Amino acid sequence: MKIADLRDKTADQLGDQLASLKKEQFNLRFQKATGQLENTARVQEVRRDIARIRTLIRERELKAAKA
Repeated sequence: MKIADLRDKTADQLGDQLASLKKEQFNLRFQKATGQLENTARVQEVRRDIARIRTLIRERELKAAKA
């Protein structure tokens, strides 16, 4: 997921995306624990996507606080 794609989304859309990524992260952790995880690189991708969304949300909060 690219940051440019995320910047075009509204706060509600980012929240929905964050929620779905957190669910996916939980499922991936569960698969790893049970030995069913096939694509181990996806864990890192999801973690980084969550960080990107959180960073963008925080940037918007700080920008709104200054204005």
